[in-house]
Amino acid sequence: MMLERLRVIVQEVNTAKDLQSALDVIVSRVREAMNTQVCSVYLLDPEINSHVLMASEGLKKESVGRVRLEVGEGLVGLVASNAEPVNLDDACSHPNYLYLSETGEEQFSSFLGVPIIHHRKVLGVLVVQHREKRSFDEGEEAFLITLSAQLAGVIAAAEATGAIQGMSPSGQRKSDTSFNGVAGATGVAIGHAVVVFPPADLDLIPQRVCADIDKEVDYFNAALESVRNDMKALTSTLETRLRPEEQDLFGVYLRILDDDALGKEVIDRIRNGQWAQGALAEVAKDHVRAFEMMKDAYLRERAADIKDLCSRVLFYLQNRDAVKTEYPHDTILVGEELTAAMLAEVPKEKLMGLVSVRGSGNSHVAILARTMGIPTAMGVVDLPYRQLDGRELIVDGYNGQVYNNPSDQLRNRYREIIKEEEQLVKGLEGLIDLPCETLDSHRVNLWVNTGLMSDVVRSLDHGAEGIGLFRTEVPFLLSERFPSEQEQASIYREQLFAFAPKPVTMRTLDIGGDKALPYFPIQEENPFLGWRGIRVTLDHPEIFIAQVRAMIRASEGLDNLQIMLPMISNVQEVTGSIQIIKRAFRELREEGLDVRMPPIGVMIELPAAVYQTRALSRLVDFISVGSNDLTQYILAVDRNNPRVASLYSSFHPAVLQALQFVVEQAHLENRTVSICGEMAGDPGGAVLLMAMGFDVLSMNATTLLKVKAVVRSMTFTSAKELLAQVMAMDDAQMVRSCVDMALYNAGVDRLLRSSRNN
Repeated sequence: MMLERLRVIVQEVNTAKDLQSALDVIVSRVREAMNTQVCSVYLLDPEINSHVLMASEGLKKESVGRVRLEVGEGLVGLVASNAEPVNLDDACSHPNYLYLSETGEEQFSSFLGVPIIHHRKVLGVLVVQHREKRSFDEGEEAFLITLSAQLAGVIAAAEATGAIQGMSPSGQRKSDTSFNGVAGATGVAIGHAVVVFPPADLDLIPQRVCADIDKEVDYFNAALESVRNDMKALTSTLETRLRPEEQDLFGVYLRILDDDALGKEVIDRIRNGQWAQGALAEVAKDHVRAFEMMKDAYLRERAADIKDLCSRVLFYLQNRDAVKTEYPHDTILVGEELTAAMLAEVPKEKLMGLVSVRGSGNSHVAILARTMGIPTAMGVVDLPYRQLDGRELIVDGYNGQVYNNPSDQLRNRYREIIKEEEQLVKGLEGLIDLPCETLDSHRVNLWVNTGLMSDVVRSLDHGAEGIGLFRTEVPFLLSERFPSEQEQASIYREQLFAFAPKPVTMRTLDIGGDKALPYFPIQEENPFLGWRGIRVTLDHPEIFIAQVRAMIRASEGLDNLQIMLPMISNVQEVTGSIQIIKRAFRELREEGLDVRMPPIGVMIELPAAVYQTRALSRLVDFISVGSNDLTQYILAVDRNNPRVASLYSSFHPAVLQALQFVVEQAHLENRTVSICGEMAGDPGGAVLLMAMGFDVLSMNATTLLKVKAVVRSMTFTSAKELLAQVMAMDDAQMVRSCVDMALYNAGVDRLLRSSRNN
C-alpha cells in the first residue's frame, strides 16, 4: 500500500510543469497520504542564503513565499544543517523552535522534518505537522525519508530549469548560474550552445525556436499523414489475424493521431514558436505521463503505445525535415552523451567548447577533446541541457563547471583567464626545439597520442619525438561501415609519412567499453568487463588481419611502424595476435611488397597484466602502460561515471605501486617501457613517471610543452627524492598535494591551473 502511494506521488510530481506546481503536488499528496494536518516544503535559496517556505497545505496561504529562515535558523535550519530528520511530539519546547506568527503554526504540536538531499547537497526540508502531541512513528518517518530521496532529483531538475531562465527558487533574479561537472579538457570557452541529439528519441529532443511556423506545420501534417497511412496499411494486413477488440485498438490509435486530438496540441505549440520536433516531444511526454498515472493497469500500459505512435511521427519528421544544424562561430556543443561523430560534424574553426551530461574526465570523448585542445566539462548531470539551445555559456574546463546567464563581471574574469593561457602557451613556444632533459642532464622522450591527421600537424608543431599511441578506432568511429584495407592503409600512411623517420605506435582496434561503433553495436550489462579491445579482434580475425595488413602495407619504405595490442590479460592473447601479424607480414611479402616486420608491444591496462609483465616482456619488443584503464580497473571505478569521478585518481598509492612494478619487471627483460595514459600529460604525474624510470612519456600535443617545461626545471635527483617521499604515503590527496608543492618550489606552479579553483 505504502509503495503504491509512493509511486503515485512521484509520478504525479514528475508530470508537473514547473517547480511551484511540483511542490504544490508534494504538499497536497503527502498531507493526504500521512493523514496529517500540515505539510510544507522549505527550499534553500542561495541568492538570499535563506530557507524559503515555498509550498504548504495547512499553514496560512499568505505566508507561502514570504517566510524566510536564515541558514541554521529554527527547526528547519536544524534539519538542514545536520542533514538528518527531526521528529518531535512537542515542537514548541525544543530550544531551536522559532515562533512565526504569520504561519499560524502555533496550533500544531508534533513536528517531523526530513532533509531533501541531492548529490550530498541539502536542497531544503520537507515538514509535516500535527495538532496533537505525538511522535510520528517509524513507518511514517521512513515513508517521508523515502519520498524525500525520490523527489530530490525532480526538485533539483525543476530548480535547474528555473536557473536557466535566470530565476532562483524563490523568484530572485539570478545571473552566473553554475552547474558542476568534472573537468574534461582544460581551458575556458565562451560561446553559444548548440544542442545535439541522436535521431528518433523523443526523450532527447531539445527546445528550439522555429524560423518558419507555416513550414513547420506543413512538415508535421505530412509526418502525421504518413503515420496514419502506415496504421491503415497495418490494420489491413493484420485484419484476418486480429480479434475485433484488437482491431478497435488500431482505430483508437488513428483517432489519437486525429487533427482534433494529439495533432491539434502539437500544432498549437508550433504556432507558439516551438519547432515541430520539440512540440511533438513535449505533447508526447504529457500524454505518456498522464497514462502512466492511471490506476487501471491496462490503461497504464497504453503509455507505451502513445510513445510508439509519437516516435513514428518523429521518424517521418526527421527524415523529411532534414534540419541542417547551424553552427555559430563560437559554438559550444552540448548533449546528453557527445560522440566523436558529433564533434566531427562541427567545422573545426567554430568549435570552442564541449559540454556532456554523461561521462567523466576519462571518457573517450574527453580524451579526444584534450587531443583537439577543446575546453570540456563532462558529467554535468543536473544541467537541463534541452533548454540551452542558442544561450550564451561559459565552459570552465579546469574545474568542470558550466555557467549560464553570465554577468559582465564573470565574462570579463574568464576572458582574462583565456588571455593568460594564450600568453603562457606563447611563452612555452621557445622550448619546441630544445631537448627534454632535466637540470642534471637526464633525458626524457616525449611522444604524443593521436587519432586524427590534425593531431599530427599540432604534434609536429610542438616538437614531439614520436607517436606513442595512434588510436586507430577514431577512423572507424567516424565511418558508417568498417573501412576497407585500402582505406585504412591510406589513413595510416598519412600518419607514418608525416612523422617519418620518428616511430609511430599504432594500437590495434580498441572498441567496446565506452567506444561503440554505430554499425557494430555491442550490448552488454557490464561493457568494461566485457567484449572489448583484443578480445573483439581475436574473435573477428577477418577484421584484425585486414587492419594489420593495412598498417604494414602503409609502412613500406618508411619502416617507422610499431604495433601495440590493447586489453591484454594473458599470454595466449599475445601469442595468438603475433601469429596473425606474422601471417599478414608473410602475405604482403608474397604479394611483392618490400616491408619489414614491425616491433610488437603490449599494453598493460589490467591488474592481471601487471603481474605478468615479465612473462609478457619475453614475448614482445616493448611494453606500454595505459594508465587510464589501469587506474579504472585497479580502483574499480567506472571512469565514465560522474558519481564516482572523485574516486578516480592515478595518484592513488595502489596505482603508483603498480606502475613502479611494471617498469622494474620490464627492465629486467631489457624492454623499453612507455606510458600513454592521461597521467603522462599531467606535469606532476610526468615527474613521478620520469623518476620511476619510464623510457617514454606519451601525451596529448596540447600538454607536451608544459611537461617539457617542468622536466627542464627540475633535477632527476630531486624527482627521485619526491618519488621516494610519495611512495611512502597512503592517500592520493596527500600524494597530489606533495607533488604540487614540489612543482611550486621548482617555480613552475603557473602550469598547475588545472588543479586550481578560479
